[in-house]
Amino acid sequence: MEIEKDRVVTLHYTLRGADGNVLDSSEGKDPLSYLHGHGNLIPGLETRIVGKTADDEMEVQVPFAEAYGAVDPEKKFEVPRTQFPPEAEIVPGSQFRAEGEGGTPVVVRVEAVEGDKVKIDANHPLAGVDLNFAVKVVGVREASAEEIEHGHVH
Repeated sequence: MEIEKDRVVTLHYTLRGADGNVLDSSEGKDPLSYLHGHGNLIPGLETRIVGKTADDEMEVQVPFAEAYGAVDPEKKFEVPRTQFPPEAEIVPGSQFRAEGEGGTPVVVRVEAVEGDKVKIDANHPLAGVDLNFAVKVVGVREASAEEIEHGHVH
């Protein structure tokens, strides 16, 4: 069975950045299962594995524009220290959950702390990064009507 919209795909993957360093992997874990064609994977990976079947292995290069996009300078800003809990340790690299536009949760990273000002970056950590995947398709099956209705695997 081939990968196409409304099929459940199970795969193992290793994600590397342009420098070759491993950024994420399913190695040693359960494989990833997702509902294809419902925005559950980055677009560039999803389009490049259409038509593949169980046991297919491939190397997939995804430019940042088809992954997490370019770094958006508007998502880098300063906030007062008072917007954080008083007990929070705020150092460069710290991550916090915040409320984005429309109340959607977003993870922000601290870039710098300067006095009572905190420089924040709300871009995805992989924004602006070309991605390289090693993928092995473990299985492909028809999705249930409920999975299609809900937009994810059950």
